Amino acid sequence: MPLLILFSCKQTERQKLLRLAHGLDTNHPVHQAMVNLGEELEKLSEGKLVVKIYPSGQLGAERECLELLQIGSLDITKVSGAVLENFVTEYKVLSVPYLFRDKSHSFQFYDGEVGRRFLLKGESFRLRGLCFYDAGSRSFYTKDRPVVLPKDLEGLKIRVQKSNMAVSMVEMLGGAPTPISWGELYTALQQGVVDGAENNLPSFHTSKHYEVCKYYSMDEHTAVPDVLLVGTESWARLSEQEKNWLQQAANSSAIFQREVWAAAEEEALNAIKAAGVEVNYPDKEVFAEKTAAFNELFEEGSEAFELMQAIKNLK
Repeated sequence: MPLLILFSCKQTERQKLLRLAHGLDTNHPVHQAMVNLGEELEKLSEGKLVVKIYPSGQLGAERECLELLQIGSLDITKVSGAVLENFVTEYKVLSVPYLFRDKSHSFQFYDGEVGRRFLLKGESFRLRGLCFYDAGSRSFYTKDRPVVLPKDLEGLKIRVQKSNMAVSMVEMLGGAPTPISWGELYTALQQGVVDGAENNLPSFHTSKHYEVCKYYSMDEHTAVPDVLLVGTESWARLSEQEKNWLQQAANSSAIFQREVWAAAEEEALNAIKAAGVEVNYPDKEVFAEKTAAFNELFEEGSEAFELMQAIKNLK
């Protein structure tokens, strides 16, 4: 199947269909941002570019979608920066615990020159970043006991993304990291394959993991953004005007997504509390100290080290 499907709408007009796949539920704020992207793109292009979205893992988990982009069987996907590190090494930097000071610091990175350097890093791997979506902060949630201190993770199997950085972080904190795909996690929690997981509030809520896990600890260890990517083959098939439209629609959807995300975080927190989840606010400094070794992970002078320093130096 060709990368960009061309079909005739009228005899005088041709329309390009871009296929976008991701693993999230349709209620998720990041899905809503991608719907907004499609609407903006159709408007900007006056119907010449149309996006068809395949949500909820219909075309595979995040890694599979990235591979489909690389071989030209899919046009656009959204993945976590943590999964992208398996393809583009420098993305490991974004999984350094407590790298970002606050939302303002994160947004400076997303919108600035340093963020752009990351987005274009994947081009040699046939993956071009379009924009970052706010994925909030990731925190631990568990079935049988709260995580208030790192020692509370000892003996617990914690689901992590397929990310070496996430695996190392949970090990450093004393837990047993268990990579499981997002779509399989609810059942894994239910059946006791794992004792808990770590993710942001909206994902904890929309996935209904709160039905199984009754403890959510706001340690906010990482703030790894989601990344919207287009395959370089798809990108090459677009005209300069079409590329501009797609980039403009992506940028617009990223700003829209931040507003939707902030509302979703508040809604999720209220909903999980109403469902009987105990929300804890542990001392983050204790977790930061326990994971401080991550700051020494990259060799001084390496590109990853320079990028990490560039992010830390953003004012």
